[in-house]
Amino acid sequence: VCVCVCVLLYEFILCVCFVLCAFIIFSPHPSPLPVSSDIKLLKRVRRGWMWNQFFLQEEYTGSDYQYIGKLQSDQDHGDGSVKYVLSGEGAGTIFVIDENNGDLHATRRLDREEKAFYVLKATVVNKWTGQKLEPETEFIIKLHDINDNEPKFSKEVYTASVPERSDIGTSVTQVTATDADDTMYGNSAKLVYSISQGHPYFSVEPNTGVIRTALGPGDMDREQREHYQVVIEAKDMGGQRGGLTGSTVVKITLTDVNDNPPHFTQSIYQFRVPESSTSGSVVGRIQATDKDIGQNAEMDFTIISGDGMEMFDISTDKETQEGLVTVRKPLDYEKKPSYTIEIQVQNTQEYVRFVSSGPKDVATVRLAVDDVDEPPVFKKASYLYEVKEDVAVGTVVGSVSAMDPDRARSVVK
Repeated sequence: VCVCVCVLLYEFILCVCFVLCAFIIFSPHPSPLPVSSDIKLLKRVRRGWMWNQFFLQEEYTGSDYQYIGKLQSDQDHGDGSVKYVLSGEGAGTIFVIDENNGDLHATRRLDREEKAFYVLKATVVNKWTGQKLEPETEFIIKLHDINDNEPKFSKEVYTASVPERSDIGTSVTQVTATDADDTMYGNSAKLVYSISQGHPYFSVEPNTGVIRTALGPGDMDREQREHYQVVIEAKDMGGQRGGLTGSTVVKITLTDVNDNPPHFTQSIYQFRVPESSTSGSVVGRIQATDKDIGQNAEMDFTIISGDGMEMFDISTDKETQEGLVTVRKPLDYEKKPSYTIEIQVQNTQEYVRFVSSGPKDVATVRLAVDDVDEPPVFKKASYLYEVKEDVAVGTVVGSVSAMDPDRARSVVK
Protein backbone atom coordinates (compact mmCIF):
# COMPACT_ATOMS: atom_id res chain seq x y z
CA VAL A 1 0.00 0.00 0.00
CA CYS A 2 2.81 2.42 0.91
CA VAL A 3 4.57 1.75 -2.39
CA CYS A 4 1.42 2.54 -4.38
CA VAL A 5 0.89 5.83 -2.55
CA CYS A 6 4.46 6.98 -3.25
CA VAL A 7 4.15 6.16 -6.97
CA LEU A 8 0.91 8.10 -7.30
CA LEU A 9 2.39 11.15 -5.49
CA TYR A 10 5.44 11.16 -7.77
CA GLU A 11 3.27 11.09 -10.93
CA PHE A 12 1.16 13.99 -9.59
CA ILE A 13 4.21 16.19 -9.04
CA LEU A 14 5.47 15.52 -12.58
CA CYS A 15 2.13 16.58 -14.05
CA VAL A 16 2.10 19.86 -12.14
CA CYS A 17 5.63 20.74 -13.28
CA PHE A 18 4.73 20.01 -16.94
CA VAL A 19 1.68 22.31 -16.85
CA LEU A 20 3.67 25.20 -15.34
CA CYS A 21 6.42 24.97 -17.95
CA ALA A 22 3.90 24.96 -20.79
CA PHE A 23 2.19 28.07 -19.39
CA ILE A 24 5.42 30.00 -19.19
CA ILE A 25 6.59 29.04 -22.67
CA PHE A 26 3.41 29.62 -24.62
CA SER A 27 1.90 32.61 -22.76
CA PRO A 28 2.05 35.91 -24.81
CA HIS A 29 4.61 38.56 -23.66
CA PRO A 30 3.42 42.18 -23.09
CA SER A 31 4.57 44.65 -25.72
CA PRO A 32 6.86 47.54 -24.60
CA LEU A 33 5.34 50.96 -23.93
CA PRO A 34 5.40 53.22 -26.97
CA VAL A 35 7.82 56.14 -26.80
CA SER A 36 6.02 59.40 -27.34
CA SER A 37 7.53 61.65 -29.93
CA ASP A 38 6.65 64.61 -27.69
CA ILE A 39 9.12 63.61 -24.91
CA LYS A 40 12.41 65.53 -25.24
CA LEU A 41 15.71 64.61 -23.61
CA LEU A 42 16.79 67.13 -20.92
CA LYS A 43 20.32 68.43 -21.23
CA ARG A 44 22.25 70.63 -18.70
CA VAL A 45 23.32 73.69 -20.50
CA ARG A 46 26.65 75.08 -19.25
CA ARG A 47 26.63 78.79 -18.70
CA GLY A 48 29.79 80.81 -19.21
CA TRP A 49 28.55 84.03 -17.62
CA MET A 50 28.31 83.24 -13.90
CA TRP A 51 30.73 84.80 -11.39
CA ASN A 52 31.09 84.43 -7.67
CA GLN A 53 33.97 86.49 -6.31
CA PHE A 54 37.42 87.81 -7.07
CA PHE A 55 40.23 88.35 -4.58
CA LEU A 56 42.46 91.39 -4.33
CA GLN A 57 45.35 91.97 -1.94
CA GLU A 58 45.06 95.10 0.16
CA GLU A 59 47.70 97.83 0.43
CA TYR A 60 49.05 97.31 -3.11
CA THR A 61 52.08 99.58 -3.65
CA GLY A 62 52.82 99.03 -7.34
CA SER A 63 52.93 101.87 -9.86
CA ASP A 64 50.46 100.26 -12.31
CA TYR A 65 46.83 99.42 -11.82
CA GLN A 66 46.42 96.21 -9.84
CA TYR A 67 45.10 93.34 -11.94
CA ILE A 68 42.07 91.57 -10.44
CA GLY A 69 40.86 89.08 -13.06
CA LYS A 70 38.96 88.67 -16.31
CA LEU A 71 35.26 88.51 -17.14
CA GLN A 72 34.69 86.18 -20.08
CA SER A 73 31.49 85.69 -22.08
CA ASP A 74 30.63 82.85 -24.47
CA GLN A 75 29.19 85.55 -26.73
CA ASP A 76 32.63 87.05 -27.18
CA HIS A 77 34.04 85.50 -30.37
CA GLY A 78 37.01 87.82 -30.52
CA ASP A 79 35.67 89.88 -33.42
CA GLY A 80 35.43 93.10 -31.38
CA SER A 81 31.65 93.22 -31.49
CA VAL A 82 31.03 92.91 -27.73
CA LYS A 83 31.42 95.45 -24.99
CA TYR A 84 31.87 94.69 -21.27
CA VAL A 85 30.01 97.02 -18.90
CA LEU A 86 30.71 97.36 -15.14
CA SER A 87 28.46 98.89 -12.44
CA GLY A 88 28.13 98.82 -8.67
CA GLU A 89 30.34 99.89 -5.74
CA GLY A 90 33.38 101.80 -6.97
CA ALA A 91 32.74 101.06 -10.65
CA GLY A 92 34.56 103.56 -12.84
CA THR A 93 36.50 105.06 -9.92
CA ILE A 94 38.02 102.34 -7.77
CA PHE A 95 37.50 99.55 -10.30
CA VAL A 96 37.69 99.72 -14.09
CA ILE A 97 37.06 97.14 -16.79
CA ASP A 98 38.55 96.92 -20.26
CA GLU A 99 35.39 97.03 -22.36
CA ASN A 100 37.04 95.08 -25.15
CA ASN A 101 38.40 92.04 -23.28
CA GLY A 102 36.81 92.10 -19.77
CA ASP A 103 40.03 92.63 -17.79
CA LEU A 104 39.36 94.04 -14.28
CA HIS A 105 41.78 96.39 -12.49
CA ALA A 106 41.88 98.38 -9.24
CA THR A 107 42.96 101.96 -9.73
CA ARG A 108 44.23 102.70 -6.23
CA ARG A 109 45.52 101.23 -3.01
CA LEU A 110 42.77 99.73 -0.84
CA ASP A 111 42.58 99.01 2.89
CA ARG A 112 40.64 95.95 4.05
CA GLU A 113 40.14 97.48 7.49
CA GLU A 114 38.22 100.36 5.87
CA LYS A 115 36.12 98.12 3.60
CA ALA A 116 36.49 94.36 3.31
CA PHE A 117 34.61 93.73 0.05
CA TYR A 118 32.79 95.42 -2.84
CA VAL A 119 29.66 94.28 -4.68
CA LEU A 120 29.64 94.92 -8.42
CA LYS A 121 27.60 93.93 -11.49
CA ALA A 122 28.66 93.22 -15.05
CA THR A 123 26.95 92.64 -18.38
CA VAL A 124 27.87 92.29 -22.06
CA VAL A 125 26.22 94.24 -24.88
CA ASN A 126 26.62 94.40 -28.63
CA LYS A 127 28.97 97.27 -29.28
CA TRP A 128 27.12 98.37 -32.44
CA THR A 129 23.47 97.83 -31.55
CA GLY A 130 23.55 98.10 -27.74
CA GLN A 131 21.65 94.81 -27.48
CA LYS A 132 22.29 93.01 -24.17
CA LEU A 133 24.02 89.73 -24.88
CA GLU A 134 24.38 88.53 -21.27
CA PRO A 135 22.15 89.09 -18.24
CA GLU A 136 23.44 91.43 -15.55
CA THR A 137 25.39 89.31 -13.08
CA GLU A 138 26.48 90.24 -9.54
CA PHE A 139 29.89 89.36 -8.15
CA ILE A 140 32.11 90.33 -5.20
CA ILE A 141 35.64 91.63 -5.02
CA LYS A 142 37.05 90.65 -1.63
CA LEU A 143 40.25 92.11 -0.21
CA HIS A 144 42.86 89.69 1.04
CA ASP A 145 44.26 90.74 4.41
CA ILE A 146 47.92 91.45 5.09
CA ASN A 147 49.40 92.00 8.54
CA ASP A 148 49.39 95.79 8.54
CA ASN A 149 47.82 96.53 11.94
CA GLU A 150 49.54 96.17 15.29
CA PRO A 151 47.54 94.99 18.33
CA LYS A 152 45.94 97.73 20.43
CA PHE A 153 44.96 97.45 24.08
CA SER A 154 41.63 98.76 25.32
CA LYS A 155 43.49 101.02 27.80
CA GLU A 156 46.86 102.72 27.70
CA VAL A 157 47.20 102.31 31.47
CA TYR A 158 45.46 99.74 33.66
CA THR A 159 45.24 99.94 37.45
CA ALA A 160 44.79 96.87 39.62
CA SER A 161 45.33 95.64 43.15
CA VAL A 162 45.94 92.34 44.90
CA PRO A 163 46.23 91.53 48.62
CA GLU A 164 49.77 91.27 49.90
CA ARG A 165 51.03 87.79 50.76
CA SER A 166 48.72 86.20 48.18
CA ASP A 167 49.48 82.67 47.01
CA ILE A 168 51.36 82.06 43.76
CA GLY A 169 49.00 82.22 40.80
CA THR A 170 46.47 84.58 42.36
CA SER A 171 44.60 86.47 39.61
CA VAL A 172 45.29 90.21 39.60
CA THR A 173 43.51 91.52 36.48
CA GLN A 174 43.04 90.84 32.77
CA VAL A 175 44.23 92.98 29.87
CA THR A 176 42.69 92.77 26.42
CA ALA A 177 44.07 93.74 23.03
CA THR A 178 42.45 93.64 19.60
CA ASP A 179 43.84 93.51 16.07
CA ALA A 180 42.05 95.12 13.13
CA ASP A 181 43.36 92.51 10.71
CA ASP A 182 41.20 89.64 9.47
CA THR A 183 40.60 87.07 12.22
CA MET A 184 39.39 84.51 9.65
CA TYR A 185 42.46 84.62 7.44
CA GLY A 186 45.90 83.48 8.57
CA ASN A 187 47.44 84.51 11.90
CA SER A 188 47.47 88.26 11.35
CA ALA A 189 45.03 88.77 14.22
CA LYS A 190 46.09 85.85 16.44
CA LEU A 191 47.53 87.46 19.57
CA VAL A 192 49.91 86.16 22.21
CA TYR A 193 50.54 88.08 25.45
CA SER A 194 53.89 88.35 27.21
CA ILE A 195 55.36 90.37 30.08
CA SER A 196 58.32 92.61 29.31
CA GLN A 197 58.55 94.38 32.67
CA GLY A 198 57.42 93.08 36.04
CA HIS A 199 59.47 89.91 36.46
CA PRO A 200 59.74 88.02 38.73
CA TYR A 201 56.74 89.28 40.66
CA PHE A 202 54.02 88.76 38.06
CA SER A 203 53.25 86.61 35.01
CA VAL A 204 50.68 86.76 32.20
CA GLU A 205 48.78 83.94 30.52
CA PRO A 206 49.77 83.97 26.80
CA ASN A 207 46.30 83.31 25.40
CA THR A 208 44.02 85.16 27.83
CA GLY A 209 45.97 88.17 29.10
CA VAL A 210 45.24 87.26 32.73
CA ILE A 211 47.95 88.64 35.03
CA ARG A 212 48.82 86.52 38.08
CA THR A 213 51.22 86.69 41.00
CA ALA A 214 54.43 84.79 40.36
CA LEU A 215 55.98 84.83 43.84
CA GLY A 216 54.79 83.39 47.13
CA PRO A 217 53.43 85.10 50.27
CA GLY A 218 56.88 85.66 51.74
CA ASP A 219 57.98 87.79 48.79
CA MET A 220 54.89 89.95 48.28
CA ASP A 221 54.96 92.10 51.42
CA ARG A 222 53.29 95.52 51.23
CA GLU A 223 55.40 96.80 54.10
CA GLN A 224 58.50 96.14 51.97
CA ARG A 225 57.12 97.33 48.61
CA GLU A 226 53.64 98.56 47.83
CA HIS A 227 53.58 99.61 44.15
CA TYR A 228 54.62 97.79 40.97
CA GLN A 229 54.59 98.79 37.30
CA VAL A 230 54.14 95.97 34.80
CA VAL A 231 54.44 96.23 31.00
CA ILE A 232 52.43 93.73 28.94
CA GLU A 233 52.97 93.16 25.21
CA ALA A 234 50.56 91.65 22.69
CA LYS A 235 52.11 90.22 19.51
CA ASP A 236 50.17 89.08 16.45
CA MET A 237 51.06 86.25 14.04
CA GLY A 238 50.65 83.94 17.02
CA GLY A 239 53.77 85.42 18.59
CA GLN A 240 56.00 84.35 15.70
CA ARG A 241 58.94 86.34 14.41
CA GLY A 242 57.85 89.21 12.22
CA GLY A 243 54.62 89.81 14.10
CA LEU A 244 53.59 93.31 15.12
CA THR A 245 53.39 94.26 18.80
CA GLY A 246 51.46 96.63 21.03
CA SER A 247 52.01 97.29 24.72
CA THR A 248 50.26 98.65 27.79
CA VAL A 249 51.20 99.57 31.36
CA VAL A 250 49.57 97.95 34.38
CA LYS A 251 50.01 99.70 37.74
CA ILE A 252 49.53 97.18 40.53
CA THR A 253 49.16 98.01 44.23
CA LEU A 254 49.50 95.52 47.05
CA THR A 255 46.62 96.04 49.47
CA ASP A 256 47.17 95.61 53.19
CA VAL A 257 46.31 92.56 55.25
CA ASN A 258 46.72 92.36 59.01
CA ASP A 259 50.05 90.55 59.07
CA ASN A 260 51.80 92.74 61.67
CA PRO A 261 50.93 92.99 65.39
CA PRO A 262 51.24 96.32 67.23
CA HIS A 263 54.23 97.03 69.51
CA PHE A 264 54.76 99.52 72.32
CA THR A 265 57.32 102.21 71.61
CA GLN A 266 58.92 101.61 75.03
CA SER A 267 58.77 98.94 77.70
CA ILE A 268 58.20 101.26 80.71
CA TYR A 269 56.03 104.37 80.89
CA GLN A 270 56.01 106.75 83.90
CA PHE A 271 53.37 109.32 84.77
CA ARG A 272 52.56 111.61 87.72
CA VAL A 273 48.98 112.21 88.79
CA PRO A 274 47.69 114.70 91.40
CA GLU A 275 45.77 113.06 94.18
CA SER A 276 43.01 115.58 93.56
CA SER A 277 42.33 114.24 90.05
CA THR A 278 38.70 113.42 89.46
CA SER A 279 37.36 110.22 87.94
CA GLY A 280 37.91 110.15 84.17
CA SER A 281 40.86 112.53 84.24
CA VAL A 282 43.55 111.64 81.67
CA VAL A 283 46.82 110.69 83.34
CA GLY A 284 48.90 110.01 80.20
CA ARG A 285 49.02 108.66 76.66
CA ILE A 286 50.60 105.35 75.65
CA GLN A 287 51.97 105.04 72.12
CA ALA A 288 52.26 101.84 70.10
CA THR A 289 53.09 101.31 66.42
CA ASP A 290 51.69 98.99 63.75
CA LYS A 291 53.18 98.59 60.27
CA ASP A 292 49.74 97.90 58.83
CA ILE A 293 47.30 100.61 57.81
CA GLY A 294 43.61 101.43 58.14
CA GLN A 295 41.46 99.00 60.09
CA ASN A 296 44.36 96.57 60.25
CA ALA A 297 46.24 99.08 62.44
CA GLU A 298 43.43 99.76 64.92
CA MET A 299 44.48 98.86 68.49
CA ASP A 300 42.90 97.78 71.74
CA PHE A 301 44.66 98.48 75.07
CA THR A 302 43.89 96.59 78.29
CA ILE A 303 45.21 96.46 81.87
CA ILE A 304 46.15 92.87 82.66
CA SER A 305 47.71 93.13 86.15
CA GLY A 306 49.13 95.41 88.84
CA ASP A 307 48.13 97.06 92.10
CA GLY A 308 46.46 99.90 90.21
CA MET A 309 43.89 97.82 88.32
CA GLU A 310 41.10 99.13 90.57
CA MET A 311 42.30 102.73 90.50
CA PHE A 312 42.99 103.31 86.79
CA ASP A 313 41.49 102.54 83.38
CA ILE A 314 42.92 102.48 79.86
CA SER A 315 41.07 103.04 76.59
CA THR A 316 41.92 103.77 72.93
CA ASP A 317 41.82 107.20 71.32
CA LYS A 318 40.09 106.42 68.00
CA GLU A 319 41.73 109.37 66.27
CA THR A 320 45.35 108.75 67.26
CA GLN A 321 45.22 105.05 68.23
CA GLU A 322 46.94 105.93 71.51
CA GLY A 323 46.16 104.33 74.85
CA LEU A 324 44.60 106.80 77.32
CA VAL A 325 45.32 106.08 81.00
CA THR A 326 42.57 107.64 83.15
CA VAL A 327 41.68 107.85 86.85
CA ARG A 328 39.00 105.40 87.87
CA LYS A 329 38.66 106.02 91.64
CA PRO A 330 39.72 108.92 93.94
CA LEU A 331 43.38 108.89 94.88
CA ASP A 332 44.92 109.60 98.27
CA TYR A 333 48.60 110.33 98.42
CA GLU A 334 48.68 109.75 102.15
CA LYS A 335 47.24 106.26 101.77
CA LYS A 336 49.18 105.12 98.69
CA PRO A 337 51.64 107.36 96.86
CA SER A 338 52.34 105.13 93.81
CA TYR A 339 50.90 102.37 91.64
CA THR A 340 52.11 99.99 88.94
CA ILE A 341 50.03 98.42 86.17
CA GLU A 342 50.86 96.05 83.32
CA ILE A 343 49.16 96.87 80.02
CA GLN A 344 48.72 94.89 76.79
CA VAL A 345 48.04 95.97 73.19
CA GLN A 346 46.56 94.00 70.29
CA ASN A 347 44.67 94.64 67.05
CA THR A 348 40.91 94.98 67.15
CA GLN A 349 40.73 92.77 64.04
CA GLU A 350 43.03 89.84 63.51
CA TYR A 351 43.75 88.02 60.25
CA VAL A 352 43.69 84.39 61.35
CA ARG A 353 46.25 83.38 58.74
CA PHE A 354 48.89 85.66 60.28
CA VAL A 355 48.01 85.65 64.00
CA SER A 356 51.23 85.20 65.95
CA SER A 357 51.37 82.23 68.28
CA GLY A 358 53.50 84.23 70.75
CA PRO A 359 52.27 86.55 73.56
CA LYS A 360 50.80 89.99 72.89
CA ASP A 361 53.09 92.96 73.47
CA VAL A 362 53.14 94.08 77.11
CA ALA A 363 54.49 97.22 78.84
CA THR A 364 54.74 98.54 82.42
CA VAL A 365 53.16 101.81 83.57
CA ARG A 366 54.37 103.41 86.81
CA LEU A 367 52.07 106.02 88.32
CA ALA A 368 53.25 108.41 91.06
CA VAL A 369 50.54 110.20 93.05
CA ASP A 370 51.43 113.83 93.79
CA ASP A 371 50.53 115.27 97.19
CA VAL A 372 48.15 118.22 97.11
CA ASP A 373 48.02 120.83 99.96
CA GLU A 374 44.73 119.91 101.52
CA PRO A 375 42.88 122.02 104.13
CA PRO A 376 42.98 120.98 107.82
CA VAL A 377 40.48 118.40 108.89
CA PHE A 378 38.65 118.47 112.25
CA LYS A 379 38.80 115.31 114.24
CA LYS A 380 35.03 115.42 114.62
CA ALA A 381 32.43 116.51 112.20
CA SER A 382 30.55 118.36 114.99
CA TYR A 383 31.00 119.36 118.62
CA LEU A 384 28.32 119.95 121.31
CA TYR A 385 28.97 121.83 124.60
CA GLU A 386 26.61 123.10 127.33
CA VAL A 387 27.19 126.40 129.14
CA LYS A 388 25.28 128.19 131.88
CA GLU A 389 23.62 131.41 130.99
CA ASP A 390 25.31 133.41 133.72
CA VAL A 391 28.83 132.21 132.99
CA ALA A 392 31.47 134.88 133.05
CA VAL A 393 33.08 136.17 129.91
CA GLY A 394 36.24 134.27 129.07
CA THR A 395 35.12 131.05 130.62
CA VAL A 396 36.35 128.01 128.62
CA VAL A 397 33.37 126.23 127.17
CA GLY A 398 35.28 123.40 125.38
CA SER A 399 37.93 122.73 122.75
CA VAL A 400 38.07 121.50 119.12
CA SER A 401 40.92 119.70 117.41
CA ALA A 402 42.01 119.74 113.76
CA MET A 403 44.97 118.34 111.88
CA ASP A 404 46.75 118.72 108.55
CA PRO A 405 45.99 115.61 106.44
CA ASP A 406 49.11 116.16 104.33
CA ARG A 407 52.19 114.17 105.06
CA ALA A 408 54.04 117.34 106.05
CA ARG A 409 51.67 117.75 109.02
CA SER A 410 51.79 121.52 109.00
CA VAL A 411 50.74 123.38 112.17
CA VAL A 412 47.04 124.11 112.23
CA LYS A 413 46.03 127.51 113.53
